[in-house]
Amino acid sequence: MVRTGCGDYIRRFLWEEEPDDAVAGRADDAPPLPRNPSFTTLIKTPLAIEGLTGDAAGNVYTTGRAAVPNRCPVWRIDTSAPTLVQVGSIPNSPTACNPSGITFDAFGNLYVADANLGGVVWQLTADGAGGFTSPASNTDSFASGVPGTNGIAFDRDGNLWTGDGTTGQGRVWRVGASGGVCENADPAKAFDRCEEVFRVQPMANSKNVGRQASTLQPVAPANPQPLVANGVAFNHEGDVFIADTARGAIWRAQLDRQGRLRSATGCDSTFKANTLCLDNIFVQHSLLEGTDGFAFDRAGNLWNSANERNAIVVVSKDGGVTEVFRNPVNSAGLRNSADTAEGNRHILELPTSPFLLGTLFCTANSDGDRRDNSPRAAGEINAGNAIEADRGKISCMDQRLKIPGLPLPVH
Repeated sequence: MVRTGCGDYIRRFLWEEEPDDAVAGRADDAPPLPRNPSFTTLIKTPLAIEGLTGDAAGNVYTTGRAAVPNRCPVWRIDTSAPTLVQVGSIPNSPTACNPSGITFDAFGNLYVADANLGGVVWQLTADGAGGFTSPASNTDSFASGVPGTNGIAFDRDGNLWTGDGTTGQGRVWRVGASGGVCENADPAKAFDRCEEVFRVQPMANSKNVGRQASTLQPVAPANPQPLVANGVAFNHEGDVFIADTARGAIWRAQLDRQGRLRSATGCDSTFKANTLCLDNIFVQHSLLEGTDGFAFDRAGNLWNSANERNAIVVVSKDGGVTEVFRNPVNSAGLRNSADTAEGNRHILELPTSPFLLGTLFCTANSDGDRRDNSPRAAGEINAGNAIEADRGKISCMDQRLKIPGLPLPVH
């Protein structure tokens, strides 16, 4: 397939000539994608997981969700010889710790978003010996008062951004480079080095006028999905993109060089004045239903884990949408498992957080009991297990990407 209008250099860099049927259903502006890609489990984890990040040495990192009284472990996994190596941990709350987003800053420190304790982002300081200094108490947080904090990402100025996850209000915060408090328990006190920059429009306003995205599954009851501010990521231009899980959409908020919001807000007076107008939706598509986390490649394409569809979807820099992988249908007519134990090593089980480690694509699987992944007891893992045994896994694509991932944090 030969594409024109971009110049020979751009064509050689982004596009390779390939048969017209290289990827079924691909958009005309889609990036070069692996043909018939497959996945294999890199490693299983004894605790449920969600977030995923990586370093330049070829390691990926994730966190386990432990029950009281245990702290939640932070694991490093060498992708060439995968074993779980605990390099730190985060404190537990009175009920449990609930880590999700995870990322590095420019200095090698590791950050973990935890929706418990009113929302905390923990900082694990690099110790210079391949490990990290874990917070010793609840006061050793980088950011607090961040309800629902889920995906996290650093901008080019060293500020940390996060959304409010399952609270469903659509808040997106920017935390200063030295950390801060986003919402004080005492309303008389001002925020401290944290700013609510904007809101993604929630599914309903304060009068409960709107709509509901209700997920159906074979066993569990209908399960509303209110989450509109999930994963966050920055492109080369410094704009922030937000995964809208409920709508199956990706929002784009444009920022100027000083980090001030350029995108329009306040188009609907029934929402908060700082709510983004709907024309800030970069793309909305049925293939993106359940989009949880995403990651940019160097050409500006977004690789999405569409969790409820057990699928991987790529959005081109121009908004084209292509499904790269989805679990095949099993003999029961479902996509929650394969028909053999060996086949279960090659399926996804509610993929949540993708990471592009150079040309290697991996995603965490949290095995939630939703839609395509229900009943979750089937398959290779079972996050509903009462004991610590195979509750989560990391899956990696067997084929290498033609365009490597965008190094983080973005500059």
